[in-house]
Amino acid sequence: MEPTSVFVVDDEPGIALLCTRVLKRAGYEALSETNPRAAIEYLGHNRVDLLLVDIRMPEVDGFDVISRAKRSQPDIAVLVMTGFGTVETAIRAQRQGVDGLLLKPFERGDELVSAVEQALTDNRRKRDSARAQALRPLFDATEKLFSETDTKKLYPLIVNTICEHLQCTNAAYYQIEPGKTSLIAGRGNVLPVDEAGFGSRLLSRVDSDGNPIIVNATGPGEEDAQSLLADLKLGAAILIPITRSTPSAVRVILFAARDAGVTPFRGADLELFHILANQSLVALENARLYADLRAYVRKVEESQQALLRSEKMAAAGRLTASIAHEVNNPLQSVQNCLHLAGREDVPAEKRREYFDLARAELERLMKTMQRMLDFYRPGSTKMERVDVLELLKHVLSLTSQQMGQRHIEVTTDLPDSLPSIFAVNSQVQQVFFNLILNAFDVMPGGGSLSIRAQSLGNGVEIQFEDSGPGIPEEVRNNIFEPFFSTKDGGTGLGLTVSYNIVTAHGGTLDLVKGNGDGACFRLFLPSGDAT
Repeated sequence: MEPTSVFVVDDEPGIALLCTRVLKRAGYEALSETNPRAAIEYLGHNRVDLLLVDIRMPEVDGFDVISRAKRSQPDIAVLVMTGFGTVETAIRAQRQGVDGLLLKPFERGDELVSAVEQALTDNRRKRDSARAQALRPLFDATEKLFSETDTKKLYPLIVNTICEHLQCTNAAYYQIEPGKTSLIAGRGNVLPVDEAGFGSRLLSRVDSDGNPIIVNATGPGEEDAQSLLADLKLGAAILIPITRSTPSAVRVILFAARDAGVTPFRGADLELFHILANQSLVALENARLYADLRAYVRKVEESQQALLRSEKMAAAGRLTASIAHEVNNPLQSVQNCLHLAGREDVPAEKRREYFDLARAELERLMKTMQRMLDFYRPGSTKMERVDVLELLKHVLSLTSQQMGQRHIEVTTDLPDSLPSIFAVNSQVQQVFFNLILNAFDVMPGGGSLSIRAQSLGNGVEIQFEDSGPGIPEEVRNNIFEPFFSTKDGGTGLGLTVSYNIVTAHGGTLDLVKGNGDGACFRLFLPSGDAT
């Protein structure tokens, strides 16, 4: 680490020499000047950490030296020496940002060293405090940057945020690519990017070095850079390079500048700008990732739409074929029966038989068409509070005679009460009928049907398990499709209608693993909300 530099300015050579010797012995890099005008010139071209200056000097007042030093080096620490320690002197020193006051003559060298150390400490504390105050608004700036996901809007937002938080009227966002420098967004007077100009060369040099720089129009610095700022009527500028992690490795330089005559940038401003640059980089990456995600989602949605259209066409084809099959068979039977019944050589008794067969086929056709209407138009939609347990017992009572005639034993495991649900009474009753009659149809030689019910979460669960042959594994995924049936003569609409009703009520109807080899359907109906 380089030693702390102290510049002593006092018109008395003896005091200047004494201060220099004492400070050097204490480990400081000390230099003195007895001519205040020469001191101002030196401070304009050389950076120092602390200015130790006498207040009363001929020709140029010590406070004037401080003012000039602060103009070119805003962060410099200042310790004043005076033999006239008045209240007015202390007030004026405080107004000019002086970090310490040392009364002359001081008898011991450690008094000087102690005062220098204290001035440097106080200066550091002031800079830390300024830095902390500058960091507070960064939370709002970060939130604003991160909330914008459109890069076209993000570029000017970054520029405006830089101007707002660095208290400047000029800022720019430059993009560096191989052989090309582009101004993406700018505000106020900014560096021109013409290839032959010094502005482009300065941007390229900052990009190559990878380090931020501060350029002041006056004071220490490069003459070409100072001349460029003067031409642009700028007093100070900061350039910070950042690298975007994109596949093309595009580099970015952020630029901020204050107008001539305005307070130059301080070290705290550079730190603040560095944080803003990093936050801007993260915001840009977020915007890029969000754009990639948007593009991906758009492709997925387009693919899904294409699949949906394809599935709709396939479903329409399957539905049309199924309807044609279900309607055509009974119509052909009716046609054949009517043809035979119309023949004069057929006995009257046989004709009546053919008419009865035609009537039976027409009734089956009407039943199929009614179930199709139930599937697409499930009946009454009046919602009301339904006592599920009472409704289930009512359906069991209505089907008990059929079950008994086929020697199907119905066992129930029902609680004393179940929560009521908000549903369409007739539709829930239809679901119960369909599930019980499904079991009836698959056990023509008798068997057993077990019905279990319980309160579950915010609804009611009921299981219907029969002792029939069960449903083959390869067709389990198709049982709720329209016109799909494993029964001879079945319409394939009972389970479809039931599934449609249950789903419309916000419930679920699933084929689950039971205790035996038969089919087990699990029905869940939520309590619902009357409001």
